[in-house]
Amino acid sequence: MNRLIYYDLCCWKQATTRKPLLLRGARQVGKTHVVRQLGQTFKNFVEINFEKTPQFKKIFEFDLDPVRIIKEISIALSVTISSLDTLLFIDEIQEAPRAIIALRYFYEEMPNLHVIAAGSLVDFAIEQVGVPVGRISFLHMYPMSFIEYLCASNHKLLAREIISHKPTDILSDPIHIKALRLLGEYMAIGGMPKVVHEWILKQNLQSCTAILDDIKNAYEQDFSKYAKKHQIKYVELLFKNIPRVICRPFKYSNIESDYKKRELEPALWLLEKAGIVHQVTHTAANGIPLGAEANLHKFKLLMLDVGLNQALLGLHLKDWFIDPLPSFVNKGNLSENFIGQEFLAYSNPIDKKQIYYWGTEKNGGNAEIDYVFSLQGLIVPIEVKSGHGATLQSMRVFLKSHPLSVYGIRFSTHNYSLHDDVHSYPLYAVSGIIGDKERLTALIDAS
Repeated sequence: MNRLIYYDLCCWKQATTRKPLLLRGARQVGKTHVVRQLGQTFKNFVEINFEKTPQFKKIFEFDLDPVRIIKEISIALSVTISSLDTLLFIDEIQEAPRAIIALRYFYEEMPNLHVIAAGSLVDFAIEQVGVPVGRISFLHMYPMSFIEYLCASNHKLLAREIISHKPTDILSDPIHIKALRLLGEYMAIGGMPKVVHEWILKQNLQSCTAILDDIKNAYEQDFSKYAKKHQIKYVELLFKNIPRVICRPFKYSNIESDYKKRELEPALWLLEKAGIVHQVTHTAANGIPLGAEANLHKFKLLMLDVGLNQALLGLHLKDWFIDPLPSFVNKGNLSENFIGQEFLAYSNPIDKKQIYYWGTEKNGGNAEIDYVFSLQGLIVPIEVKSGHGATLQSMRVFLKSHPLSVYGIRFSTHNYSLHDDVHSYPLYAVSGIIGDKERLTALIDAS
């Protein structure tokens, strides 16, 4: 299955000057697979994994001389490593934090060698040893987007239509209904690559659910790797309870337990660091950058993946296949989580995307905008309406009070439409708004 980030890896490979690349992302989002795919374009591909072969960690303990390191890896694996035609891949690099520091010396002393490192918990190692500023490139990776799902399931023509469709033109009903049906499939299984691959091969929901359970268990087994012994119970509690409170202003009191904020807050930070949850931060949204008026004490939470979210809740998934429209209505928070997940998937992978929302409490009433984005120099409020609901009172309040916002966007099960200052898009069409057309086209052409 082809991934959007493969385009960025190819650009990195072909650059006349490059730095060692550190690929970041939660466990099982497909980092290893996509690097191996890139490795097929090299004459020699050399992979070491510090979890599977911990003896390689010793190579980095003596000193960080890249010439010696490459020589010893070559001897240990009986392979030739040449700067001209070799990709060296260091997987699970967080298991040997000194290897992260060594990337600096690969850049300084062996700049022609292609080096990629990856690790599902690498951010914890970076916190421990720091990162060589200006000497390493970064890419962030997330679960498969809906467009990636369409390409993997042989719906390239639909994918191409979505990324190029104009909001002024209504999509024909058969195509619109087909896109919503396929989105229902995606909402049921999510975007974790192993689950998507299983669904495409077997179309068996039970086997997909079993894989999601395995992923859930793998995340739980990781807790002891980055949480202190006394913190594990807090991390486990949040992991199991956050799926119930996604996409709502978060309060620690909503977590059913006797624990206080001072106990749960560090555990939440650990789950964010592991990439399992993402914060959507409140902003006043009066100017760009949106982060200039962010309130770090007010936030909502997204789960990494809608499929994983439902696996944690133990929800029945058949309705997404039988008739997805009622499911979009009844599971509105999942639809909002999906939109946030799509924003991350299509964002520039060089920087970790920060997502914002807006809300106010005045005159006894509440107004809240699900997401606020800066697009082409404008501040754009975004509402997610899981069904056919047309009430946009909060958007009206926002547009009236924010002169830099001349229009808003609504995502729903509606077709495309344009009404004055509200642009309506189907839930499946996030890529048509924020996706980089060149990257998306390259993905579709390669599929």
